[in-house]
Parts: sequence; C-alpha cells; structure tokens
Amino acid sequence: MDKNKSTNRREFIQSGARLSLALALGGIGGLSLSKITGDDYVWQIDPFECTQCGRCATECVMSPSAVKCIHAYDLCGYCDLCGGYFKPDANQLSTAGENQLCPTAAIERKFIEEPYFEYHIIEDLCIGCAKCVAGCTSFGNGSLHLQIIHSICLNCNECSIARVCPSDAIKRVKASDAYKVKGGFSKSEES
Repeated sequence: MDKNKSTNRREFIQSGARLSLALALGGIGGLSLSKITGDDYVWQIDPFECTQCGRCATECVMSPSAVKCIHAYDLCGYCDLCGGYFKPDANQLSTAGENQLCPTAAIERKFIEEPYFEYHIIEDLCIGCAKCVAGCTSFGNGSLHLQIIHSICLNCNECSIARVCPSDAIKRVKASDAYKVKGGFSKSEES
C-alpha cells in the first residue's frame, strides 16, 4: 500500500509538471501568434477627447515627448490668420518669433496664394505642448491635434502621460487601428 502511495505521488508530481510545461508553452505560443497576426497594442490619443492640457510635453518618459502635433490637411482652412500659428495678441501677421504661438517654432508657414497659407509641423522641433492645438481649436476648425508617434514612443507598459491625462484621451489600441485623426484620415493618408 505504501508503494502505491509513492507511485501515485510520483505520478501526480510528474503530471503536474507536464501540465505546467504545457501551459507555459501554450502561453508562449499565444504570444508568438499575436506577434505574427499583428495584434500588438500601442498608445493612442483620441483627438476628440484631448483637452490640450500640455501634460504630454512634460509627463512623457521621452525627452522631448513622443507626442507631436499633426495636421489634418483636409480640414485646414489655409487661413492667413491661423489660430494655431499666431499668438492671439500678435502685433502683426509676420513670421517673427514674437508673433508665433509655438515656443519652439515647430510650425512652418508657407505661402500658397493670396490669402492662403499652408502650415507644416517640423516633427523634430515639436515638444507636444499643445499650444498650437488649443489655438487652432479655439479660433479655427481644429485641424491641428496631438498624436503619439509610434516610431518614437517606447510603448511603455503603463504610459506616464495616460496616467495623468485629465480627460482619459490616451488609450491602448490595436496597432492596426492606430493614428486616429480628425476627419477620419490616417497619418499615412495625410502625407
């Protein structure tokens, strides 16, 4: 009888080890399959929920922030007086630094024809402060908005910006659903 108990105990331990190994291999296989099928998740800002609080510039673990301003060109009015480019109290409509709303001169203004101008974001200069986004939303149609640039983002397990976002505008989404922008245009369609 003691011999049966020890055999049963040994079989129990062996079957438990096999089950643990099978579960571990299944978990690794599931992770590998999700990599193959592209079910990666990334951080995303919903531009309709963003309140332009400016925390993206200061709370990101990257320096400068992985959050940058992007421009939905199809929504832009190409205004001479752009609320995202000029300070509200600008003395004149010139490209002088004292008249620009962006603290790093990350917005480039290009003349098209009277009275139209095109605005481009210089990604390397943008710090994600949202001043231009707030200006564009207040005085324009909101074609400027913030987005996390995935080629810069570390894709932290817990995004430090998302933790402090007062409007919960930053969420994890499937990488295939990324770059939600106003107007329904993806970042790749803008370029």
